[in-house]
Amino acid sequence: MKRFLTLLLAIAGIATLSAQESLPRTIDIRAWEAGVAKAGHIQGIAVDTKHEYIYVSFTTVLVKLDMQGRIIGSVSGILGHLGCLDFNDEDGRLYGSLEYKNDAIGRGIMKQEGVSKQLKTGFYIAIFDVAKIDRIGMNAEKDGVMTTVLLKQVGKDYEAKVKTKSGELVEHRYACSGIDGVSFGPAFDGSGKNLLTVAYGIYGKIDRSDNNYQILHQYDTSKWAKYEAPLSQENMHRQGPSKPQAQYFAYTGNTRYGVQNLEYDKEHNIWLMACYPGKKESFSNFTLFAIDGNKPAITRPLYGIAYEREGKVLQLWGGRTDRKDNEVRGWHNELGAMGMCSLGNGYYYLASGSKTPQGRTARLHLVRFVGKRLVAFEEVK
Repeated sequence: MKRFLTLLLAIAGIATLSAQESLPRTIDIRAWEAGVAKAGHIQGIAVDTKHEYIYVSFTTVLVKLDMQGRIIGSVSGILGHLGCLDFNDEDGRLYGSLEYKNDAIGRGIMKQEGVSKQLKTGFYIAIFDVAKIDRIGMNAEKDGVMTTVLLKQVGKDYEAKVKTKSGELVEHRYACSGIDGVSFGPAFDGSGKNLLTVAYGIYGKIDRSDNNYQILHQYDTSKWAKYEAPLSQENMHRQGPSKPQAQYFAYTGNTRYGVQNLEYDKEHNIWLMACYPGKKESFSNFTLFAIDGNKPAITRPLYGIAYEREGKVLQLWGGRTDRKDNEVRGWHNELGAMGMCSLGNGYYYLASGSKTPQGRTARLHLVRFVGKRLVAFEEVK
């Protein structure tokens, strides 16, 4: 009987593997075919494996495709930065980071959209009822496809002024520039609860010592019904939890704008963080890091942060160690920061983007996570 069950499991595994290997090796997406002449570069991707849909963020536009890359619908009218995406299998909805702010990114979006007004600063999770996205050119405010929840603690850290080790008063606690990476996965405290993890964007100033950690918050979205509301960009609501379930730190060295894409890998029990490289010469400036889901966070003093005595620090896994700091480890990985989505069994789609005379394009690349010392992903041929 035991051998029979083992054989069935092996057959099931082969079937799953074959299904993933039959996916297109590349998928090309052209933003203008989704009815958008002007769009930012690709920011994030997510896949609903059950219903076989792909979702792509082009900064201010969400595009829905089938698994062969055919466009099903799109949502525009967003004047904020829609970043990393993740599909929640528990409620069948799509979640993405959405931020409004008057910095270089926010001003760039307004210029792109041809809008002169300044919106109120706010950091939200956008929640899309993807079953309703059935045509090109739907509106985020008017067509009932998107609700939002405000993350109040992020706003507090963004607006805060703190003193550095030298006594200088600077803006933005932890150099918080907002949020970007989002992913569902198990709670870091070992409880097994499925939570939404949200990673901070981090400003990349080289003369600060308090911006060498990735900041990750975890939220229980099953309790968010009381906060969810449609977003009027003329009068943005302020409904949301006052603080996360817990806050964690990952010591990576500084990265430009923090975790661009966050993804939980169930098979390896790791959290992958794809970033733009930092510029500090004291670090190797890796672009991909993995948090070890098998090791608990350690409460300890935080390097370089004068205003925070200690924090819960997550431990990194894989890759190679930093040339000067053995605690930091990761990979120099070409793809991932513009989009990263686990498909199961180690398979991923990673995104790249380009700009053409007609507008923005994106390409999804089918790869397999191998987690070698120098190579994180290998192309599926």
